[in-house]
Amino acid sequence: MLLLGNGQLITRDPDMPYLANGAVAIVGEEILAVGEEEELKRTYPDASYVDAHGGIIMPGLINAHTHIYSGLARGLAIDGFHPTNFYEILDGMWWNIDRHLTIEGTKASAYATILECIRNGVTTIFDHHASFCEIPGSLFAIKDVAKELGIRSCLCYEVSERDGKEKCEESIRENAEFAKWARDEDDDMIKAMFGGHALFTISDETFAKMVEANNGMTGFHIHVAEGMNDVYDSLRNYGTRPINRLLNNGILGEKTLLGHCIHVNPAEMDIIKETGTMVVNNPESNMGNAVGCSPVLQMMAKGITVGMGTDAYTHDMLESLKVFLIIQRHHACDPDVGFMEDMTMLFENNARIAAKYFKRPLGVLKKGAAADVIVMDYKPFTPFSDENINGHMLFGMMGRCCRTTIINGKVLYKDREFTEIDEDAVSAQIMGESKKLWGELNHRQY
Repeated sequence: MLLLGNGQLITRDPDMPYLANGAVAIVGEEILAVGEEEELKRTYPDASYVDAHGGIIMPGLINAHTHIYSGLARGLAIDGFHPTNFYEILDGMWWNIDRHLTIEGTKASAYATILECIRNGVTTIFDHHASFCEIPGSLFAIKDVAKELGIRSCLCYEVSERDGKEKCEESIRENAEFAKWARDEDDDMIKAMFGGHALFTISDETFAKMVEANNGMTGFHIHVAEGMNDVYDSLRNYGTRPINRLLNNGILGEKTLLGHCIHVNPAEMDIIKETGTMVVNNPESNMGNAVGCSPVLQMMAKGITVGMGTDAYTHDMLESLKVFLIIQRHHACDPDVGFMEDMTMLFENNARIAAKYFKRPLGVLKKGAAADVIVMDYKPFTPFSDENINGHMLFGMMGRCCRTTIINGKVLYKDREFTEIDEDAVSAQIMGESKKLWGELNHRQY
């Protein structure tokens, strides 16, 4: 049994949002109690004590959309790569990487990504994988790393026709086999979705195969209208807009998650709402790819559940929190919009998205919730209370403030040190695979 105390407590539980001297009692994989530290110490005198050192105790963060396959790209420059549009970014950079990603490269990418997530206080990820060099077994390889390192994960493979029929069929099989495994395993640490790349790389025939292979096992996780490519392709080849195509092909629904949704119109938003489909916004990636600003404020006004992801541009959810507000205000030419939506996306809607897949409540500290808890090393120099928690989050904290990460009741990162792995050895393994990948991409040794 663990008792995490000596900190200010943010619960995200409306019944008790904040305690100035709070603590969390953990038994096994769930939270047993939340309350005043002295009271919990008296109640559980034999619990092992984890010291927050006066920091902020809060629920672990959830990333609703990331890409493990980009884990080895930090600092990478591909010779001669100078993209001028979104398609060139995809084909010249990201598809180029995944076309060279072996199973060992996928595992190294998973190690790199998950270590960074834990270091930044992210305790749950929804990953969207691609490794068209070596597809079979890739999701199982990621699963093994996720279980070894201890992060809560929902995984899928990116179905696409971009590399031909055989690779497309392999990606469908990988999704289906992993979804069956996850269903039968029924492990609340590892779940599955059925992935798809952008609509302009998927025909209606492939959608039909995806729906058949999925057979209602899980929801779909798919990129939608990230660039205008989807809109042009859907109108030109199918006579309808992207969201209508998804509706016609049986992709939408209460467990389906649409990534990006930048170029969607009000009628498409109504379809998303009426089908109960969820959306995830990735503000930094959208800015970096110069694809536009997603109409998140309009979607949320219609009652659509819009969560927050990073698209692997960063693993720091608080960084995305900051950037979302900037791009929305800049786009609206209004400095007084977006704050409430920003906080709702990260701290409420991401938990709602996770609840579609994981049994125990996530993103909240209360009795019965999953024991996913982090400590942020943050000493406020202005008043701090339940009245202004979100303002401090936005303007004072970053992921690197995280000093302790507990996932599923296990202390995985304590006082900025990993507790259950040899970080140097793992980093050396990642470096070796990175050098192989970079050498293949640039036809020289590193």
